[in-house]
Amino acid sequence: MFGEHFYHKKIRNTVIAFGTIFNNVNIKRLDSSGNPLQNIKVPLSYSPKEKFLARLDAQQDLTGDDSKVAITLPRMSFEVTGYSYDGGRKLNKNQKITKVTTNADTTKLNSQYMPVPYNVNFSLSVYVANSDDGLQIVEQILPYFQPDYTVTMIEDRTMDTKRDIPFILNNVDYEDSYTGSLTTSRRIIYTLTFTAKIYLFGPITATPIIKTISTDLYPNTGSNTPRKERVTVTTNPASADKDDDYTYTTTLDFFADTLDYDEATGEDTTSSATKPS
Repeated sequence: MFGEHFYHKKIRNTVIAFGTIFNNVNIKRLDSSGNPLQNIKVPLSYSPKEKFLARLDAQQDLTGDDSKVAITLPRMSFEVTGYSYDGGRKLNKNQKITKVTTNADTTKLNSQYMPVPYNVNFSLSVYVANSDDGLQIVEQILPYFQPDYTVTMIEDRTMDTKRDIPFILNNVDYEDSYTGSLTTSRRIIYTLTFTAKIYLFGPITATPIIKTISTDLYPNTGSNTPRKERVTVTTNPASADKDDDYTYTTTLDFFADTLDYDEATGEDTTSSATKPS
């Protein structure tokens, strides 16, 4: 229906950024004297919570044949749980963002309309087998969210734009399934929900950069009125970018003919049958 393909990987990069925040959480286990026994980096994966619960439920009996492939705790997983439009951050949709191309063709200007604000909801699940492991993980996360943690992301390399994206902590749930037989492993689950406030962009349009303007002036509006003057304004230097220091050069040309500038051909031609060629 829309007829133009574009893909800026905004949602994909947001998911990667969210996972990167939590990919270096560690827990330490000590003996009764406070000496270190283990230093464990908590594994993190993108997976629905239900998938982990299904695996844990299927392998509760650690005396069975599947004990050698049981999931070891602690672990963490996260997933996207939904999207919603955020009208409170909406900008004027008729404004444009522009950027001169950085390749050899400096006569083109990339532009795109202002982005659309969306919220991306995430769920982070923490699975541990004892209370102290879970508390260590949670206490390494919560102090950074007050209630948001901001990550600077590159929005589009073509447009050379960056934006600070806040990841907001909404809620923390706790579940302790310390029930069942003595051979059933304990399972403590923390579920943290977040909202990332991102912007989604439309297609990029390449247009020529206007560096020269030329206008013909006439003494009146009659159809056979000959032109008298041409005003030409151009940038100085001609290779100037919008971020450079430059001036304008104005050139005045005077005529005594009855020709007009033809935009289609770029030449001076007779625009009326009553004008001499």
